[in-house]
Amino acid sequence: MKAVRFVLIAAVGLVLALPARAELLLEDWFLGKTRAEGSFSAIDGTHRRFTVDLTGTWDGTTLRLREDFAYDDGERDTKTWIFEKTSERTYSGTREDVIGTTTVYLAGNEADFTYRVDLAPGEEPNIVRFFDKLVLNRDGTITNTALVTKFGVPVARVEVNFERD
Repeated sequence: MKAVRFVLIAAVGLVLALPARAELLLEDWFLGKTRAEGSFSAIDGTHRRFTVDLTGTWDGTTLRLREDFAYDDGERDTKTWIFEKTSERTYSGTREDVIGTTTVYLAGNEADFTYRVDLAPGEEPNIVRFFDKLVLNRDGTITNTALVTKFGVPVARVEVNFERD
């Protein structure tokens, strides 16, 4: 009996010693300056590395998140997400290259959302769907993984790691 009680006390102590998982709120985490490094890998052999400098502003209902991309081949691009908070756990998001809107769903330290993008605007459409998952890690960074599909078939993967400045 003493051994069982010792094991239970040790288990409770171990659980209490673990750091709590923080909840992810986009307006808290992306407010101000953030930096990210990432890569895009496609099934056709395309592989691009990039860095992103992000600037987030929050007006109480809307997060405006400017992303300044610098690719390893010298290309630069700027995109701006507009996330409107629609409930405690959801946001509605748009970006200039996103077709329609996306809904971001929060659950604890994770956020999930999916959206369509035309990769060749102005030319023959090349529409793909992104399935993004953001995970707030115990060290305070965020990992973003995205599966990219075309006609439901996986064609690429994006991995991005965010750190606050």
